[in-house]
Amino acid sequence: MSVPSPDREAPWHAGWKSARMLFRPGLVLQATALGLVLSYYYLPSAHHLFDQLARWRTDGGYVFSALASALCGGLLPFLYLRATAAHPTSYPWSHLIFFALFWAWKGAEVDLLYRTLARLYGNGADVGTILRKAVTDLLGYNVFYATPIGNLIFAWKAAGFRWSPVSADVRAGRWYSRSVFPVLISVWALWAPIVTCIYSLPAALQIPLFNIVLCFWSLLFAHITTHQQRGSI
Repeated sequence: MSVPSPDREAPWHAGWKSARMLFRPGLVLQATALGLVLSYYYLPSAHHLFDQLARWRTDGGYVFSALASALCGGLLPFLYLRATAAHPTSYPWSHLIFFALFWAWKGAEVDLLYRTLARLYGNGADVGTILRKAVTDLLGYNVFYATPIGNLIFAWKAAGFRWSPVSADVRAGRWYSRSVFPVLISVWALWAPIVTCIYSLPAALQIPLFNIVLCFWSLLFAHITTHQQRGSI
């Protein structure tokens, strides 16, 4: 995810600007997640679809999570960007490999997170269990691991897959507050309602909901990026 450069402004201000930019697509994603949860609990005609998704997740395990995330977070948005870009060569096929591998890894990783939280807190859909999982996700997993590691990996890609510029930026000082904290603000603003919805579903449906939201998010963000490059927004 692209965020405004925080070098000349306070990290919280850079993060807030990014969160404001993502406000409208974020509402769409949050409404999508809430609609799917309400459909699961209150729309009997949707149970067949949810049962099928649960079977795929249960039978496929980590392989399903990795492949579905690579498709939703990597392949689909890349193909959209390449097909709609004024200069398709701006999106070389090597980037597809990067995004597919990154999201395959993240899919398996998030699956492991959900399984771990289920062992720690149980599989209940009560408010207390959902909140404990959401807080551990947003204030533990994201703060200490997911966001800083993701920042490093995308900085490596932006530097032409070279680690020396990334290492130099980290050694320059205040790396976490300059580069990670602004992204965290956006993550909290966008994903707090979404992870609450995810954790309100049974364990076998959590990764499928994550992938559905990821697909919508990736395509929306790709659409925003394309129009920004064309000067439309």
